[in-house]
Amino acid sequence: MAIIKAFKGFRPTKELIKNIASRPYDVLNSDEARIEVKGNPDSFLHVVKPEVDLPTDIDLHSMPVYLKGKETLGRLIKEGIFRQDDKEHYYIYAQTMNGKTQYGIVGCASIEDYENGVIRKHELTRPDKEEDRMNHIKVTNFNCEPVFFAFPDHQGLDAIILHTRANEPEYDFITNDGIGHHFWVVRNESHISEITRIFREDIPFTYIADGHHRTAAAAHVGIERKLKNPDHKGDEEYNYFLAVHFPAGQLSIIDYNRVIKDLNGLNNEQFLNELQKNFRVEKKGKEIYKPDKYHNFSLYLDENWYSLTPYEGFYDDNDPINCLDVTILSELILSPILDIKDLRKSNSIDFVGGIRGLGELKRRVDSGEMKAAFALYPVSMKQLIRIADTGNIMPPKTTWFEPKLRSGLVIHSLD
Repeated sequence: MAIIKAFKGFRPTKELIKNIASRPYDVLNSDEARIEVKGNPDSFLHVVKPEVDLPTDIDLHSMPVYLKGKETLGRLIKEGIFRQDDKEHYYIYAQTMNGKTQYGIVGCASIEDYENGVIRKHELTRPDKEEDRMNHIKVTNFNCEPVFFAFPDHQGLDAIILHTRANEPEYDFITNDGIGHHFWVVRNESHISEITRIFREDIPFTYIADGHHRTAAAAHVGIERKLKNPDHKGDEEYNYFLAVHFPAGQLSIIDYNRVIKDLNGLNNEQFLNELQKNFRVEKKGKEIYKPDKYHNFSLYLDENWYSLTPYEGFYDDNDPINCLDVTILSELILSPILDIKDLRKSNSIDFVGGIRGLGELKRRVDSGEMKAAFALYPVSMKQLIRIADTGNIMPPKTTWFEPKLRSGLVIHSLD
């Protein structure tokens, strides 16, 4: 069963929360981050992407970058912009997008659970990205950004969330992208104990939705500190890391689409003829066509949209990986027709999150930058959990979660 714990969070003052709360470190590059922090010295991007305050030619993974993040965070704490709660709490973090609100429990997940498989994953991690976040945690001595977790729906936890959100939120603001962010402190001691008990007794597994590198990095740091501490007891804060736990039934995954630079030597007619060997191809015309169900794809080519539906027998719905539309696309089109074998390394493909809309696919093809685009029907949470439970790994660029967690609402000290 799952272990989560309350903690004494460091949080910003109400007056500055909207200035401080930032997008996560990995959703924008350094140039975009520099633009975003202009005129806002309190943005948490100064902590999680410290290169914004250093020369543009600096090595992003060099020690001065991490030390700059530590310096900025130290200033925010010294000036009282961030203050530590005097008691251990859980927190409720809710996000509203397109009229729908999802409610997450902010608490510390257990490194032990990551080691023993109670925390389940569905993606591979890259050593360089793990090392980057490890260095950030080591130098700042904080988990500065939470991991996005899911857990099986539970009525008891729903009731605690409902009771807590009946109170006035600690923070309540709307960001420039139109997403509402709402944050409560769980002060009721019986509720705090009950949250811990329910996870310990009723929640068999939790699932990393977004943040595999942050999770792995936190685990590595905690294990390293454990080995270096001769008086290790197991209850030290470094044994835990910051996470927001959402009921799986509240979460939605949106589409993660592909754009292709060339047709591997084929002209448009030849390419469509190749597709017809494995797909029913229907020309839809100039109006944007969005896949309307699982195992239906949208192709944009030469100013026209097409519906692609694979013939039965070319996929296996009983196999958690082979039934994924990203797998079908790779096995029937990208690899055999376009010679795109490795999605992580190929320069012939790029990926576009569905939050940008299918108009972005059309724009990139019409501009001449790309030759064709594929839109996919989104993966479900049920599929993600099935893959994680069976020990499988999703292909690259399969899931896109929105809304993203804002950074800087609460942080966790390793001391």
